[in-house]
Amino acid sequence: MTTLLSDALPPWMLMLRQWLKHPRRTAAIAPSGPELATAMVAELPPDTRRVIELGGGTGALTKALLAHGIAAADLLVVELNEAMHARLQRRFPQARNVLGDARQLREIAAAQGFVGEGAADAIVSGLGMLSMDRKLQRDIYAAAFDCLRGDGRLIQFTYGPQPPLADEVARELGLAAMRGAFVLRNVPPATVYVYRRTEAAGA
Repeated sequence: MTTLLSDALPPWMLMLRQWLKHPRRTAAIAPSGPELATAMVAELPPDTRRVIELGGGTGALTKALLAHGIAAADLLVVELNEAMHARLQRRFPQARNVLGDARQLREIAAAQGFVGEGAADAIVSGLGMLSMDRKLQRDIYAAAFDCLRGDGRLIQFTYGPQPPLADEVARELGLAAMRGAFVLRNVPPATVYVYRRTEAAGA
């Protein structure tokens, strides 16, 4: 698929084509809708400045984060799919768009300066956690929380009726889940979950 053809495709068609090519790596068959993006952004901590997005897709959530006031230089977007990563780079050239695997987020974040005092305040994720085995879930979330400030939160949406992260994985990593908004107008309908370290959630 050429660059021009990829850009000419509606987001839903690009997402569908990538899902047909890589069904295990592209969990969704349609882009997130604006209502879901709004519900995700609403869960950001009030003082959020730096954000990591996992699974940028076609950029629906990236657009919402930038519109919310997150500076492009403070937004790190990690996407595994080459076609969608290329589209993200063209749509949001000022953001930190990285082609990479969320399991290597520690290395990616370090290379982009998202460590130490520059750690992320929040991570938003469009990854299809329910389709992953528990080891993969654990590897991704362990890496993600290593890139968050102590009281930071990971905001995840899911299409299933149950929490996106297996209970045993959440316990092993010391994470507490809070159920957020259910977005009926998304295709398919989705639920937002917020994960925090148990000590931060208790406080």
